[in-house]
Amino acid sequence: MNLFTRLVLFYLEAKGNKWFRYFATFCRIGVALAFIPSGFVKVSGERFTALPSNNPLGHYFDALHLTGYYYTFIGAGQLITAALLLIPRTAVLGALMAFPIMLNITVLVYALRFEGTRIVTLILLANTYLICWYFDRIRYILPFKKADLGIPEYKAVSKKFPVKFFAMVIAMIAGVIIGNQYMYDIRPGNSPEECTNGCPGNDNPEACRQFCDCIYNQGKPLNVCLDAYEKAPKAR
Repeated sequence: MNLFTRLVLFYLEAKGNKWFRYFATFCRIGVALAFIPSGFVKVSGERFTALPSNNPLGHYFDALHLTGYYYTFIGAGQLITAALLLIPRTAVLGALMAFPIMLNITVLVYALRFEGTRIVTLILLANTYLICWYFDRIRYILPFKKADLGIPEYKAVSKKFPVKFFAMVIAMIAGVIIGNQYMYDIRPGNSPEECTNGCPGNDNPEACRQFCDCIYNQGKPLNVCLDAYEKAPKAR
């Protein structure tokens, strides 16, 4: 039995299992709820975040806020995506619309070393699960023939709790949380105080404080402050 056949059989088993369906519903609602607050704020024309303007991500949202009706357009798109996800009949379209948005946000927050990378990553993973869950419907827009995929109809018959799958989910959540903890040696934090509070445990506390000053007081770009931090001599 080749790998593709095993994946097909696993997919059929999952589609016929109530616990996988419950998890799909949980992910669908969770992703939708993540879009509603941000979309509503943008449609209302308010600043999206409480991050200070000199924070790298705060600076980005300040610029985005000044784009006028484009800012409103983004918010409307997020609200429409959330509504589509909440309605079972349109959830597939909602999942497809949400994925590029979440992928873009995830790359953005990692690039700017935002403290909220963990929750954003988990939302993207939930969205990815939805894409996989609706593959039996999405496949019709892919350049494959139904016969080529070899996916027959499934029946909802299993009530067995998928222990291995949910153990993997828990492991992935733990991996995201722990991995983000050690991914960067320094982050700007969400405020000047949060940035400087991490300096005592840094390998180079003085360079860390200079980094925070560079970000929040001097208002320099993240890459400039990171370059200065990396070139700073370490205290002996």
